[in-house]
Amino acid sequence: QVQLVQSGGGWVQAGGSLRLSCADSGRTFSTYLMAWFRQAPGKDREFVAGITRSGGSTYYTGSVKGRFTISRDNAKNTVYLQMNSLKPEDTAVYYCAARTGGVSDNADRYAYWGQGTQVTVSS
Repeated sequence: QVQLVQSGGGWVQAGGSLRLSCADSGRTFSTYLMAWFRQAPGKDREFVAGITRSGGSTYYTGSVKGRFTISRDNAKNTVYLQMNSLKPEDTAVYYCAARTGGVSDNADRYAYWGQGTQVTVSS
């Protein structure tokens, strides 16, 4: 069973940085592909980044490439999202997600979700 608990987030001025964490209390974390999504008010949930089980491959949506970094520590059952050079348009609720298949930008393909954490970037 996968239980994802998120931490981090908050408020930051444009240009600042935040780090999100997502920890799994189960024992099968390393068998899941992990991803981060975000959802702004009135918008669909959007894929932000994904990382393979070993951490060997990462994927990003175009708007965050070069600014965000996804990583994972399988020994700690935790996935991270380091967000640098934040912009007001990055403001959203961020969710971590897990699935047993390959990387996908379709939120419907992910079976497990964290509780979400608000990220607010002011101009």
